[in-house]
Amino acid sequence: MIDLENYMIQGEPDQKERGYIWSTAIGLQKTDGLNVSDYLISVANRNINGDISLDEAQKLISDYYEAKPVKTDDKTRTQEADSVSTKISQILAEQTFSFSPVEFIAIHRRLFEDSFRYAGKLRDYNVSKKEWVLNGETVYYASAGSIRDTLEYDFKQEREFDYKGLSMIQRVVQIAKFASGLWQIHAFGEGNTRTTAVFIIKYLRTFGFDVTNDIFAENAWYFRNALVRANYNNFALNIHATQEYLDRFFANLLLGENNELRNRDLHVDAKNDTVNDTVNDTVKITKTQQKILEYIRKDPNATAHQIAQKINVAEITIKRAFNALKAAGLIKRVGSDKTGHWEVE
Repeated sequence: MIDLENYMIQGEPDQKERGYIWSTAIGLQKTDGLNVSDYLISVANRNINGDISLDEAQKLISDYYEAKPVKTDDKTRTQEADSVSTKISQILAEQTFSFSPVEFIAIHRRLFEDSFRYAGKLRDYNVSKKEWVLNGETVYYASAGSIRDTLEYDFKQEREFDYKGLSMIQRVVQIAKFASGLWQIHAFGEGNTRTTAVFIIKYLRTFGFDVTNDIFAENAWYFRNALVRANYNNFALNIHATQEYLDRFFANLLLGENNELRNRDLHVDAKNDTVNDTVNDTVKITKTQQKILEYIRKDPNATAHQIAQKINVAEITIKRAFNALKAAGLIKRVGSDKTGHWEVE
């Protein structure tokens, strides 16, 4: 006999959590430019208010579209948005997770099994996608033949990464790096950003992060564009991949920072911080790093928080820039972190 005395059957989340889950699920449809129906909103509200369960919500959506034949592409995409929103809500409500490619693939299958015939299947063809944020250019995704091996490699690297002893900012940067790499593989024919987002939210919970806010819901399109910018290089145009925008997103999500998340800042035509300038004819630095050098020349006692506010850059980005400038031998810290000052070499 199996003794279940110490186990509890999982129930539904409380009302506040249900509200967050639905908000996230619906907001994530924006990553693919989709909108849910008014009917989905009404069903979600009934679940949030405790009138129906998530399973009942799923059945209502399924029955609704079975009784309402879809004839146009717009209606098909709305059906996809409604179905996937409900599936995301179900997955986020579950206190289950396995850090593995199998889990990642299973999430895709569950999300899109009612929408795509290839749900849960790794793509066997190469893809590209025109991106607004890149003026119609595309990120280079993993080749079809290397997807499974690349997934296994990335998961192995992350599984073996030692978070012990790192600052919270360093941990957040690493999580953002893993999310970026996972998305760049683009393992599936469609639905990669939504699958990555759901997986990362579940992964973050294993670290004790209570990701119960509307950062994903309100900034889903920014999240996708930040992933694009973290994986795009065009040296001919002097554009370099930068994780800065993704770091801003995760700093808000996990550290409670209040960085502005504006999509126009990510556009390659914007006056962004990814164009490198040369120092001493040998060391290349970003514009953000250049601004930091200029600032601490004027105020050697400036803190990362002060500089972040002054130049409108995430504090997490400033601290990463400090580390890069120190490694390049361009600045050094004299004295303690609290009472010392910066010197520009």
